[in-house]
Amino acid sequence: MSNMNYRYLGRTGLKVSELCLGAMTFGREADENTSFAMMDAFAEAGGTFIDTADVYTGGKSEEIVGKWLGNQAREDFTIATKVRFTMGDGANNVGLSRKHITDAVEQSLRRLDVDYIDLYQVHCYDAGTPLEETLSTLNTLVEQGKVRYIGVSNYKSYQIQKAIDLSKAMGWEGFISLQPLYIAVSGIE
Repeated sequence: MSNMNYRYLGRTGLKVSELCLGAMTFGREADENTSFAMMDAFAEAGGTFIDTADVYTGGKSEEIVGKWLGNQAREDFTIATKVRFTMGDGANNVGLSRKHITDAVEQSLRRLDVDYIDLYQVHCYDAGTPLEETLSTLNTLVEQGKVRYIGVSNYKSYQIQKAIDLSKAMGWEGFISLQPLYIAVSGIE
């Protein structure tokens, strides 16, 4: 029997394990076998929430998570991934434009070997792309069923508020989660 606690993600009906396994090191510090062992141990402890990003190890992290997930009951896990950073040499292989997001989600779905992504997060603000373009594209992905929920990572509070206000005004899906930037504090005892 698991001692894991579960919580609703944001203001949704989606329950996730209280702990989320970050897969940033998969394919880099942790090879495939080590990554599988970590996910096995996490699942055995009752963990259901795994977070990765397309940019982690150039997509290798998503591939490892997808390969492992292929031997699990897909519906038992909540998979989160992110989009924003450079994924190739082309001028449009970075950012939060409609083109990059649309291309990136297809590649993430392929690497994860899934039909949908539970939580698709924008990894960092993109000042070069109109917020309307980013949010309308994310809304379309939810409408298409490729993404179930959308979230934000590494945004400043005013950027989040602007996105929330715009989504509400346009009737678009809004961000349901925030993955804040880790802040290291030194000199405090």
